[in-house]
Amino acid sequence: MSAYKEIVTKAVVGKGKKYYKNTYKVNTDSPVDTVLGCWVINHKFSGSDEAGKIVINGSYDVNLWYSYDNNTKTSVITKNIPYKELVTVSQKETTDTSKKDIIVRCLKGPSCISAKEDGNSINIDIEKELGIEIVGDTKVKIAIEEDEEPWDDIPEEVTEETEKEIEENIDPNYIKEEK
Repeated sequence: MSAYKEIVTKAVVGKGKKYYKNTYKVNTDSPVDTVLGCWVINHKFSGSDEAGKIVINGSYDVNLWYSYDNNTKTSVITKNIPYKELVTVSQKETTDTSKKDIIVRCLKGPSCISAKEDGNSINIDIEKELGIEIVGDTKVKIAIEEDEEPWDDIPEEVTEETEKEIEENIDPNYIKEEK
């Protein structure tokens, strides 16, 4: 007859991914003639749970290389761009919501997909994809067997050779009586 027991363990109880495309305006010191390059580096982020929503706070640095003064001079401008994203991740089951861990992974790092000059500024489109996992306490139900199976006897493996060795090497008068 089987019985069931519940084991409380940590497991992924919610999981999802989200694609983001954001547009930013970066101001420059002089009118831009041509955008020569754009790099996104130093991406940092963390996730937390606030009132049932997942909040992802992060930032990255954008380096913009551009020409000005009729394409005779170039400059690089660096801007730190902070962001805050709100995500609703559906959970597979209801768990104790006070003990959740939020794990955020960068599935596609932020990269510039478009950079266009606009007078004394550059409009850039940045895309990224983030994966979110919610780890919480959950229960696993397992079947247990109450009837223990009998143990097998393991016979001694004594051969004739072993018995002969014992007879030859053991001195029955090993312990001598004291008088």
